This record gives sequence, C-alpha cells and structure tokens, in this order.
Amino acid sequence: MQEYERLIAKSIIKDLVCCRAIHNLSLLLFPLVFLSLHRPAAAASSPSSSSAANADSQQLIDFKNTLKDPSLLPTWLPNRDPCAFTGVSCKSSRVASIELANLGLSTDFRSVSSHLLTLGSLESLSLTAANIGGALAFPSGSKCSAVLSSLDLSGNALSGPISDIASLGPCQNLKVLNFSGNNLNNSGQESTTGLKGLESLQVLDLSFNEISGSNVNVSWVLSGGCGAMTLLSLRGNKLTGDVDVSGCNKLQYLDISQNKISVSVPSFGDCSALEHLNASSNRFYGDIGRALSACSQLSFLNLSKNHFSGLIPSLPTKNLQFLYLSANGFQGEIPPSLADACPGLVELDLSQNILTGVIPASFSSCDALQSIDLSNNNYTGELPMDLFMQMGKVRKVALSFNHFTGGLPDSLSNLTLLETLDLSSTNLSGVIPSGLCQDPGNSLKELYLQNNGFTGSIPQALSNCSQLVSLDLSFNYLRGQIPASLGSLSKLQDLIILLNELDDEIPQELMYIQTLENLLLDFNELTGAIPSGQRNCTNLNWISLSNNHLSGEIPGWIGQLSNLAILKLSNNSFYGRIPPELGNSRSLIWLDLNSNFLNGTIPPELFKESGSIEVKLNNDKRYAYIKNDGSKWCHGAGNLLEFAGIRPDQLTRISTRNPCNFTRVYKGVIQPTFKNNGSMILLDISHNMLSGSIPKEIGSMFYLFILNLGHNNISGPMPPEIGDLHTLNILDLSNNELDGGIPETWTKLSSLTEINLSNNRLTGQIPVNGQIITLAASGFMNNTGLCGIPLPPCSSDQGSGPNSERRQSKRRQASLAGSVAMGLLFSLFCIFGLMFVAMELRRRRRRRRC
Repeated sequence: MQEYERLIAKSIIKDLVCCRAIHNLSLLLFPLVFLSLHRPAAAASSPSSSSAANADSQQLIDFKNTLKDPSLLPTWLPNRDPCAFTGVSCKSSRVASIELANLGLSTDFRSVSSHLLTLGSLESLSLTAANIGGALAFPSGSKCSAVLSSLDLSGNALSGPISDIASLGPCQNLKVLNFSGNNLNNSGQESTTGLKGLESLQVLDLSFNEISGSNVNVSWVLSGGCGAMTLLSLRGNKLTGDVDVSGCNKLQYLDISQNKISVSVPSFGDCSALEHLNASSNRFYGDIGRALSACSQLSFLNLSKNHFSGLIPSLPTKNLQFLYLSANGFQGEIPPSLADACPGLVELDLSQNILTGVIPASFSSCDALQSIDLSNNNYTGELPMDLFMQMGKVRKVALSFNHFTGGLPDSLSNLTLLETLDLSSTNLSGVIPSGLCQDPGNSLKELYLQNNGFTGSIPQALSNCSQLVSLDLSFNYLRGQIPASLGSLSKLQDLIILLNELDDEIPQELMYIQTLENLLLDFNELTGAIPSGQRNCTNLNWISLSNNHLSGEIPGWIGQLSNLAILKLSNNSFYGRIPPELGNSRSLIWLDLNSNFLNGTIPPELFKESGSIEVKLNNDKRYAYIKNDGSKWCHGAGNLLEFAGIRPDQLTRISTRNPCNFTRVYKGVIQPTFKNNGSMILLDISHNMLSGSIPKEIGSMFYLFILNLGHNNISGPMPPEIGDLHTLNILDLSNNELDGGIPETWTKLSSLTEINLSNNRLTGQIPVNGQIITLAASGFMNNTGLCGIPLPPCSSDQGSGPNSERRQSKRRQASLAGSVAMGLLFSLFCIFGLMFVAMELRRRRRRRRC
C-alpha cells in the first residue's frame, strides 16, 4: 500500500475509535478500506460491448426475478441500459459495482452467487443489511468475476458452517470480504479445513457471527495464509482457542474482542505494522507487555475486561493514543514509563483495577489527553487537581469509587474544556464550591457528585453551568431549597438529588427546562404540591418524588406526558382521587402511589393504556429494585432507585429515613420487550383509602409483575380477569373488605410467587390446581370462610372422596413447590434491577464527542 493510502486507513481507524463506533466498523470502515485497496482493472474485452452489456442486463433481471418483492428495484427493467439501474455503476458500459444496502431484498446467497458474482466485469458488490439468507454456496462450474475484489454481505441472515467461505475460492482476486453480523457457525466443522483458497485477502471481517469453540480459532481462520492481510475482525463470537497471528506481518488492524478466549497472551510475532489491537472482553492472562514489545506502531490498545494481573507492564508507547486497561487485576502504582506515551496520549482508562499511589507527576506532559478514567481503584489522598490543570485539553475526568479526602477545589473552574466530571463515591466532603462554573465559557455537561459527604446548600451559581445535561447530587447531606436558578439550565435532562435533607417546595422555575427527562427527588423533606408548570416538560420519562412531605391532589395533566415511564409518588400526603387521565400515559410501566390519603374508586380508565412499549437495556447507568420486607410499618412493594455511583453499603442510609428493612437488593441485565401490547409492570396503590370494587379491566395489564392493592377499603368480589395476568409474580389484596371466593381462573397464575389475601371476608375452598396452593398459608389468614390447602380442610362432606386424596397429594408437594417458587422470585427481581429504563432510550443519545 502506498504511504498516503496507509495514512487514510489509519485516519479512518482513529476517527472510529474516537467516536466509540468500533462496533460499526463493518459499516463505516469497509467501503473506504476498499477504496484504498482497490485497483481498477481494465474493462473486459469482448467482441461486442453491446452484447456484453445486454448479458449483464439479463443477469441483473434474472436476479431481480428471484426476489420476493421485485418492485424493490423498479428501475431494473428488461432491454434497458444496466448502467441506469438503481445501485449499479459501470465502467466502459459494463457493470463494475453494485450497492443495494438496506433494501430488504429477501433472497438467498445462491441467487447472489449465480446472478451477481458471475458478472464478468464486477469489481465490487455490497448488499449490507439486505435480508440475504441461506448458506454460502457457489454454483458448481460457475466462474466468479476475475476482477471481483470487494464483497460486503454484512448484517444479513447467512447461515451454515464458516468453512463454506472457502467456496469463494474461484474469486481469486478477492481482497475485501465482510460477512459480519450474520449467523455463520462451525457446526460439524473439520478442525483442519480452514479457509484455504483465499490467500490474497487483505480485509476479513467475520465479527458478530455464531463461531464458537476451540477447534475453530484464529489460527484456523488464517490457515490458508495471511501474508497480505491488513485487517482482521472476529469480534463478538464465542471463540475459545489459541490466537496466533505471527504470520500476518502486514496486519494493521486486529479485533478479537467479545469472545471467550481463556488462554495466555496471543502470539503476535513481528507485529511492527500493527496499529490497532482490541482484545477486550476475553479471559487472557500472562505477560502481555512482552508479547507486544515488537508492536512499535500501536496507536490503539484495548485489553479491558481480561484476567491480567500484577503491575502494569511496559508497553510500546511511542505512537500510543488510546489505552484501555480497565477491569483487570492490575495493582500497584501507575508506572512512570506510561507517561512516555505523552504528549500523544488522547484517552487513558485504568478503571476497575487495584491501583494505588498517585498519578506520576510526569503525566503533566499529557497535554493532548482528553479523557482519563481512574475510577474503581484504591486511590487515597487529596484530588490531584493541580496535575489535571496542566492537561489543557482534558474533557473527561472520572475518579469515582476511590477513597480521596478533602473537598472540591475552586480551581476546577479553570478546566474550561471539561465536559464530564465524575467524583461519585470518592469520600469527599465540605461544600460544593459556588465558583464551579464561574468561567462563562465552561463546557461542563455531566456533573456526578453523588454518595459523598457534601453539606451546606446547593449553590445558586450552578446555573452558570449552562451546558449541563446531567446533574446528580444524591446521597449527600445537602440542606435548604432546590435553587430556582436551576430553571435556567436549558439543556438539562437529568436532575437527580435523591436522599438529602432538602426542604421547602419544588421550584416552579423547573418548568422552563424543556429538555428535562428525569426528575428524581426521593427521600428529602420537600413540601407543597407538584408544580403545575411541570406539565410543560413534555420529555419527562421518570418522575420520582417519593418519601417527602408533598401534598395536594395528583394532577391529571401527568397523563398528558406521553413519554412518562415511571411515576413514583409514594409515602407522601397526596389526597383526592387517582386521576383517570393517568390511563392516557401510553408509556407508563411503573406506577407507585402507595402510602398517601387517596380516596374514591380505582378508575377503570387507568388500565386502558396498551401502548407499544419497548424497554431495552442501557449500560450507562445502574438501577436497583429494593424489595420491602413486609413488616408492619413498611409499606408498599418496594423501591426503584437510580443507583449509579452509589456504594451498596449506603442503603443503610435509606433505612434511617424509612421504616423498612432494605436487605434484599435485586439487580440484573434482563429486560422485557413489549410490542403492540404494552402495559404496566408494577402497580402499587396500597395503604390509601380507596373504596369500591376492583375493575375487571385490570385483566388487560398483560405484563403486570406486581399488583398491590392492599390496606384500602376495597369491597366486592375479586375479578376472575386477574387470572389473565400470566406474568404476575406478586399479588397483594390484603386488609380490604373483599368477599366471595377465589376465582377458579386464578389457577392460570403459573408465575405467582407471593400472594396475600389475608384480612378480608373471603369464603369457599381455595382452588386445588395451579400455583396458589404451593404458597404460604399466611397469605390466606383471617378469612373466616376460606378453607382448603394450604389452610385447614373444608367440612367433612367436602373433604371426602377422590378430591380429598388429590388435595392431600397437593399438600405433600407444597413444600417442594414453595422452594421452587422462591427461586422464581429471585429470578424475577434480577429482572427488575435494570428493566425499568424506557426513559433512558432517549436520555443518553448524546454526548461522547469525537
């Protein structure tokens, strides 16, 4: 490759790294790398260029006719110049390039190989995300275009063994091959086969397929030779075997991240050309410094989430710009030799290790450093702010979960380019300096100071941080009012001030923050009503005001917030009815109004929402569901908290403000996806003064996990429609005035792990089928007319005959089934920890500047 072409490829890689878009490598890098590798071939000669063009046209029409929906290619018409076809480019009147990305062609690879790959002058074919399926089969006897050098079939549904790629051997000039994001696997794979016949490949991307095991490893993939290869990506598979790229002397880009490789360090050989190495999210161990000693051109190195330990090794730092060593077992101090990467070092991530000591003073020469992350280590002493001041371009400083002492210095205001400052759980104390953003040109977007010992008031001058998007001051000891001046933060999305000692009313001025998405003010001493102006904050997805002294009626305009997913108003003094308008909140998945003074009936309109709710995992934040212990003074089902930056042992601070035993904290990474029939997953309106009957419409809440209507004045029968809540895990209707029997339809509640129907006026026999009889007897107590397993048997005439034997058998199984039920309960709450982030889908679509 000529020097300028090599620099172009290098620049592309760096841009991708800076944007944190490595996972889109196949979509962004592929076409440009092809341009740098491609050499135009002379147009194929033929007796008649017209007849050749006609032949090309016919092959394209034949391909179109294989599609389920040929209308996707309306310009592909018989007896027309193929060079005018959509997505087709020509040279000398012959088809040279085809690009049909994202069209949903819905055909198989055999059609592609029969009609497109055999085009005589085809040089490049891109069918990215075009719904191409089937196995990689090249028709026997067919001839691949002699000049085909680039083939991109990424993001499709190709399947079958990975060894089928070797069937492309007839494409002898192939240099760029991208099959990323398919379903290729190694089922029935021969360990000695390899991908022979493709020795001329320069770019090979097989990332995000289903390749697994130790037989098919990196060495197997390269068994045909890799002397010409410059880029290899096997990211996002399940490889476990050895990694040997010692024969790939021209390799510049290697990505083997997100596999299950649990061997010693890779064999790189002469890696003097290697510029980009990503081996993160594996299980590598050993002396990585020695293995990389010859890789003098490395500019990007990611070894995060492996099993490396000991001191940070000596690394090739001459050209290093991006270094990520997080989530390993490195210990000791940062070696001064690492500062040799300065002044070129741009990003440094040493988080989640066991590092101690101080940052070497030599790091003051890192004047190009934009991001430094030392969080989750064992650093002590005062914040090294003087050192950061000398890093004139720093945009992100993350020091959370360390053990610093002292306060927050005013000198922070001198870091005018700083965008993210994360000092959560760092043991800092004192007051928050009022001059934090005194420079009007400040760039601060994210300020995380939660779980420290800050006292005093929230500075009015925080309004000078005009670029703020996220502000989290939770779990401190702040007093006084929420400053009305925060209403001028026109870009703020997250205002999170949980568990402080704030009082007075919520400022009306917050209504001016049109961008506000998350308003979390739980566990304070706030008074007054919900400000009417908040109705203007139409982007709100999480309103959490529980455990305060708020009062007044719950306003109906909350139902107009179309993005609202979580509403928590529990443990306040709200009165009046439950607004029927809440049923208009088509995104609402969590409604907690317990422990107020609400009266009236449960509005049937509350259950009419059936929006298309899609809840996805977001890794930027941690969430915790803290289940209540059910003691006499502990009301409600539990508490959902935004838990980012909080040490788990700080939960004891919640117990001092709420009479609950918070010993069960559930977190997880599984989340439901609701499509076309969304509904709430938690409804808790217990401990109020509600009356009337339970609306039958409650049976439409298909995804409801927790239903708590206990401790009200609800009367009448229990609706059979509750039996339609197939995902229901916890049901509490206790301490009401319900009468009648338990409906037989409730035997369909197969996911039920806890039930409490105690202290009602229920009668009749408990249904003998289903999950109900496996649950604790305490959930049925103090219903004088209720009988049968797990309570004492009904009268003798009801307790004789075959049914009696069946009930006795059920009783014997109850203990075992109860144990199984507790296992299900644990699984449920592992789901809860991170499932409630519908609001986060919009929240973090930002801010990682390249």
